[in-house]
Amino acid sequence: MIRQHPLKGPNKLKLGVFSANADGGLAITDVPERWTAQWDDVLSVAQIADRKGLDFFLPIARWAGFGGKNRVREWSFETFTWAAALAASTERIGLFMTVHVPMVHPLYAAKALATVDHVSHGRAGLNIVCGWNPKEFAMFGTPPVEKGYDQAAEWIEVIERAYQADEPFDFDGSYYKLKQVVSRPASLQAPRPVTMNAAFGDPGRNFAAAHCDYLFTTFSEITEAGRHVHDIRGRAQQAGRDVGCYTVCHVVCRDTQVEAEDYYERYAMTQADTAAVDAHMAGKKEFSKSHDAASYERYRKRFAGGAGSYPLVGTPEKIVEDMIAISEQGYSGIALSFVNYLYELPYFCDRVLPLLRQAGLRT
Repeated sequence: MIRQHPLKGPNKLKLGVFSANADGGLAITDVPERWTAQWDDVLSVAQIADRKGLDFFLPIARWAGFGGKNRVREWSFETFTWAAALAASTERIGLFMTVHVPMVHPLYAAKALATVDHVSHGRAGLNIVCGWNPKEFAMFGTPPVEKGYDQAAEWIEVIERAYQADEPFDFDGSYYKLKQVVSRPASLQAPRPVTMNAAFGDPGRNFAAAHCDYLFTTFSEITEAGRHVHDIRGRAQQAGRDVGCYTVCHVVCRDTQVEAEDYYERYAMTQADTAAVDAHMAGKKEFSKSHDAASYERYRKRFAGGAGSYPLVGTPEKIVEDMIAISEQGYSGIALSFVNYLYELPYFCDRVLPLLRQAGLRT
């Protein structure tokens, strides 16, 4: 039975869990309860999210970490095999794979992606990234691609054609020259599983407008977040397409505002893994196009707290207030991270989701 992908479901504001496959999640901290991404814990969180009705589970793709005391994100699960295992252990939630285009051949990706789509009965999704970390490229002996999104356009074209072709075909591109291409089975979703891309700069957003169903982006303040939605919608309209806009937030949800803010200060400032925060910010600032330039100077706490994403910190009521405001800016969904997903996600689901239903954002 093919299921409707949850990102195409009725919830006005889609919610998902982000980066639980990696050490620390998005937090760069030394608190003793920090997330260590042990498999049994990851599986438990995925099943909690599935039972509670969250819409998606989205991993990051990391091959090298950012050092520091805890060698942050050096420990992470590869996302195709990770998603396949979770697909067999969940029932409703959308399961994404995150792929660095230069490091994974499109025919391998086509076969692996289709496998997860079959195992999950149509719940697979693909997060397409081109990579920004020179250390990771060096690990693979692969030089960074100057026009990475041009390569990504060929990469996804190969996958789509492989799924649709009745007979083997040749592909003669600038980045891939392939003979007698075939890939069976095709994905259950047609023409391919849902796709997303996290991009801030023009090349990435033009790629998302032409080839993806959803754009993930960050913002500094909710009041100015809508400009990114307007931007991608305009680009998508020029390409004759409709592309939804999602964002990422890190969450500290507690009974009182003071308790939440005190914990945020402790894990993201007092006990931040300072060396890893410095390495992460320096690499992102030099090589990535993922944030406003001013963010690196103004929001160090946010990089320790959640990789520069927007903080949802406070009571359930305060967090719902912020989520409503994000939705009103035009966002279709939010990917969420926590210091410890297993400890914090159940409370979030029990206290926040009913309020979102009352607000008309969840069914």
